[in-house]
Amino acid sequence: MPTARSTTRSRLAVVTALTALIALSPSVTAAGPAAGDGGHRRPCTGSRLPDHGTPRDVLRIAERAKADMGLESVILRVTVDGREVVTTALGDSMTGVPADPAMHFRNGNVAISYMGTALLRLVDQGKVGLDDPVARWLPDLPHGEKITLRMLAASTTGLVDYVRLPAFQQAVTADPFRRWTAGEVVALSTREPRWYDPGTNWNYSHANFVLLGAALEKITGTRLDALLRRQVTGPLGLRETRNSFTPDIPGPVLHAFTADRGTYEESTFWNPSWTTAPGAVQTTDICDLARSAAAIGSGELLSLSSYQQLLNPGTVGLGHPTDTCPATVCLANTEATHYGMGVVVLGDWISQHPLFFGYSASMAYLPSERLAIAVSTTQGPTTPDGHTAHVIAQRIAAALAPGHPIPDFG
Repeated sequence: MPTARSTTRSRLAVVTALTALIALSPSVTAAGPAAGDGGHRRPCTGSRLPDHGTPRDVLRIAERAKADMGLESVILRVTVDGREVVTTALGDSMTGVPADPAMHFRNGNVAISYMGTALLRLVDQGKVGLDDPVARWLPDLPHGEKITLRMLAASTTGLVDYVRLPAFQQAVTADPFRRWTAGEVVALSTREPRWYDPGTNWNYSHANFVLLGAALEKITGTRLDALLRRQVTGPLGLRETRNSFTPDIPGPVLHAFTADRGTYEESTFWNPSWTTAPGAVQTTDICDLARSAAAIGSGELLSLSSYQQLLNPGTVGLGHPTDTCPATVCLANTEATHYGMGVVVLGDWISQHPLFFGYSASMAYLPSERLAIAVSTTQGPTTPDGHTAHVIAQRIAAALAPGHPIPDFG
């Protein structure tokens, strides 16, 4: 699924960018009381080492996947109806430093699901309409009178994804510590010819969500980080999910490494400023990620009508190659697999799975079973490119809900 993706070994691909059996020993910290809908125990801790049943099955899946893909670490949490099934961490954050469920990592486009939910909450509150033209708040946006809030959140504006531009890829690879402004990255997209007329096709473009963040700020008169805290992360009790306007990550930190520039090197503090809207460049922990999977995936904060928009804002049936938009970009959105409003609908699951320079993460929710899966991984020197955390989530889903596989999109 095109999200903020990391570079490949030779070039940057689409980015946005990312348990706790420590060292797999019986000395694993016992978890506290099961978390309910109001949040979870702090700090995020691991389950007691399971010796049988579903928790052990999940642990074995993670162990095999870590070995198969040469991962440095795997952190995961699985819940049913908000109650913990297993929380565990495998591998190392750094040499000699075991991974731990309390460690923070970049959540990439999970924050876009918060933006989509925040927009729909504003709709529920009667403050805005999905089909309002963006020009009302962003008058300098080219063709802003033809682009609606719905189109930004559903990624149907036709704007080129600046992350795919060779010049941008080269610049990020050459200087991964560079701070990019919202104006710089949006300009990269708007100065290119649109791939199609707004609302007539579908492609993932990071520019859409940078613009959506700017529009939300104008609509509410509130800085985006504060708005998301007020509308989404605060009500959901996501105390470990926060924005940063710098590359800093609150401790304890899950460190990341990548060979994207040809040499296996640390990438933990490479600058994520280009990945989405300022104010939505966030870090989180695995407990908050699992809580987010369940809350966003169930539409906990939304009316029924807005929840339906979250799952299909009109994207089903869109996505087809044209002379200007190849099949690898304008992906087919079907009933089975399609983009929602900041989320990805994959079969019976609602998902997001970001990548960012050595970090991979996945959150997935199955409403019929109230099953939430959250996974975070970091790359080892031989790890293949791709959404490794999402692969693990798919394997866990196949084991726990065999009648509901998580398909790929595109």
